[in-house]
Order: sequence, then C-alpha cells, then structure tokens
Amino acid sequence: MENQTTAVEALNELYSYAADLMVNQSKSVDEVQKALIDKGLSTDAAYTIVSKLEDEIIKAKKDAAQKDILYGALWCAGGTIATLANIGFIFWGAILFGGIQFIKGLVNYFSAE
Repeated sequence: MENQTTAVEALNELYSYAADLMVNQSKSVDEVQKALIDKGLSTDAAYTIVSKLEDEIIKAKKDAAQKDILYGALWCAGGTIATLANIGFIFWGAILFGGIQFIKGLVNYFSAE
C-alpha cells in the first residue's frame, strides 16, 4: 500500500512539474517532453503526461471562454432590454461591456486548440 502511495505522489509531482512548465513558464510541448525524459521518464510516459495536460488546458480554456460568452450575452441583452424599456437611461456601458466580453469569449473558444 505504501508503494502505491509513493508512486501516486511521484506521478502527481511529475504532472505538477509538467503543468508548471507548460502554463507558468510557457514551454512548448516538445520542451516539456524533453524535460520529463531528462527526469528519467520513457518517451511514451512523457508523451502521455503532456497529452493529458494539453487536453486539460484546452478544456479549461474552453470552459472559461464559455463563461465569457454567457456573461457577455447576458450583460449585452440586459443592457439592451433596459434601454428599450424606455426608463429614461441608455445602458451603453452594459451593452458595450457585454458585447466585448461576448466577442472575447468567442475568439478564445475557437482559438483554444
């Protein structure tokens, strides 16, 4: 049981190391794979770790972009509805902010891969 815990901890450390290289240090996939191989991993193991991390990073970017799309649409629609309700104000800030956030979300969503 203790050997399994040690192996899981070692694997988690490798994933954390690779994630740090990819996200915080902006290293390329090839650079991260080489760094993992230099730490003693096989080429296949390094490729597997980097592939899984790459998938998770793309998923996280798409999730964040979807939130921007949703909130941007809500701000823009809310500002438009409030303006059209003719309560005496033009909610251009909400419309503009929402539109920018919506477009930013669309661009980020489609450029995540």
